[in-house]
Amino acid sequence: MKKLLKYLKDYKVESIMGPLFKLLEACFELLVPLVVAKVIDVGIKSQNMPYILKMGGLLVLLGVIGLVCSITAQYFAAKAAAGFGTSLRNDLFAHINRLSYQEIDSIGTATLITRITSDANQVQSGVNLFLRLFLRSPFVVCGAMIMAFTINARAALIFVVLIPVLSIVVFGIMLISIPLYKKVQKQLDQVLLAVRENLEGVRVIRAFDRQNDEIRRFDEENGLLVRFQVFVGKISALMNPLTYVLINLGIIIIINTGARQVQNGIITQGEVIALVNYMSQILVELVKLANLIITISKSLACAGRISAVFEQEPAITEVSHKAVEEKTDVPKVEFDHMTFAYAGAKDAALSGLSFQVMKGDTIGIIGGTGSGKTTLVNLIPRFYEVTEGSVKVGGVDVKQYPLGQLRELVGIVPQKAVLFKGTSGKYEVGQKGGNGQGNL
Repeated sequence: MKKLLKYLKDYKVESIMGPLFKLLEACFELLVPLVVAKVIDVGIKSQNMPYILKMGGLLVLLGVIGLVCSITAQYFAAKAAAGFGTSLRNDLFAHINRLSYQEIDSIGTATLITRITSDANQVQSGVNLFLRLFLRSPFVVCGAMIMAFTINARAALIFVVLIPVLSIVVFGIMLISIPLYKKVQKQLDQVLLAVRENLEGVRVIRAFDRQNDEIRRFDEENGLLVRFQVFVGKISALMNPLTYVLINLGIIIIINTGARQVQNGIITQGEVIALVNYMSQILVELVKLANLIITISKSLACAGRISAVFEQEPAITEVSHKAVEEKTDVPKVEFDHMTFAYAGAKDAALSGLSFQVMKGDTIGIIGGTGSGKTTLVNLIPRFYEVTEGSVKVGGVDVKQYPLGQLRELVGIVPQKAVLFKGTSGKYEVGQKGGNGQGNL
């Protein structure tokens, strides 16, 4: 995640102002129990209605100011997170486009799609929540404990014991759930891979009557994803009940302790209510913190997967950026004792291949599926790097060309055409005219 934080450098102000306004909101929230205590101990006890109305107005004012601070913090956090996500996706997309076919094959197209969409969105959500809540929740928890000590030190000891126990529960579940979320994201890649292969190979699947096999395969991958998600969901679901049980036990102890102290005249009824309110604030903030940690756990897992793509360096790099002059009276394309093997393959896809193509020649390459016809063509524009030997275009080794110049010299018509969406609204394709014919 640290490597990705550079995308927040253009949003330093927003990244500071968001948490700052959240802390301001928290400060006003911590004052509310003290005001309520005064209403009970002074206003209600003496039936002083003007005082009650005055303090009630103060509560409303604190609420309004807190709302304004909260909305402002939301704005800054959302702006920083959206900008972060935009910059991250732009750089990730550009980096993927710089990768050679070899890296794309090894990582997998389905995985790359998941990382630039689902993973990037998860990281953006994590940044948003981090800016809004990560400082606020601990601040409220610590602030509530400090305010409790200002009311009654003996009763506040309950906070001292309870907060570490809650922290152990929250962070213990976090440490268990982070590796599990990584497994969930990996399995999501497998589901996406199955969908992509089925959509792209639907004709082959139907031609060989493999629909039921593919449905069974998808059910297995999707079922495994569901089992992973249910398992990690059960662990994460322990967070809220455990924190609620501990907090409510703390409230019971506070009320029991406070009742005896009220009878002895040590503290007032309003101060007991203030202590209960502070305990309730801690409950709410720890639940928020627990949910935040779960989201951040997912974000960290996704950030690690995105960082792994950034760390993948292209195997094919340009030796020179200067244009290379082609030689004359030489073969336009030449394979010289060329051998090529895919990464991780036991055997070479093409071995000891040598031939020349002169200007004006037409060459036909015939072979069965998987014989290496497409691989051979992909080596000419240097989509892959040869293992041994060389490939020359215009008498110059393809490694000596700038990639842009080389690929301007080579034109490829793929077996399966890929169309990109163009400008809409100017033309309508296939619209029926008055004669019933399709018009362009």
